Amino acid sequence: MTQQAPVSVVPAAHRQAKYQVRFDWGVEGAAAVAADADVVVWVDALGPGNNADERDAPDELPGDGAVLLAGLTDAGAVARWILDEQVRLGRRAMIALVAAGATTPEGTLRFAVEDLLAAGAVVDALAALGIDYSSPEAAAACAAFTGLRGAVAHLLTASVSGQERITGGEAASDIAARGRLGASETVTVLRASRQSGGPAAE
Repeated sequence: MTQQAPVSVVPAAHRQAKYQVRFDWGVEGAAAVAADADVVVWVDALGPGNNADERDAPDELPGDGAVLLAGLTDAGAVARWILDEQVRLGRRAMIALVAAGATTPEGTLRFAVEDLLAAGAVVDALAALGIDYSSPEAAAACAAFTGLRGAVAHLLTASVSGQERITGGEAASDIAARGRLGASETVTVLRASRQSGGPAAE
């Protein structure tokens, strides 16, 4: 069953509204930080696995902005896409990064280090392009990535999610490959911007 973003009253502080780059977790985090975003980035470093129904991007995320999918391999390409969108808009683009996370055996959201690192990689790539007014949450994800940049492939295989997948029969080398920074120039657009003239979904 595909997740839907919940309808609820979000406390103002949770919106991180004064920051250009925000970061939160799961569909509830998307409800908090994505409503006024020009670009929403759904961060899922390993992609759907055995729990694909639970880890797919939600059918509908808040707001009218474009929705992109990102991991570690395409973080730089995603950042460049966002810069191009900012140029198209002719103003500062508001960006919401939402980590997919993983699930516990009970089906609740679980922290996933691979998604924290991938979100941080996107924040770092954005900063390199001059988009660096980040919330503390986004800045902390970036610091985690930059501090561990040289070990991300190993961390993917050693993480809880990586070990679950290896136990389930997935090759460690395939998991590690998803940590190859800059390996992909392709940007997956899950939803085109609903703002005038937005690029089409791929």
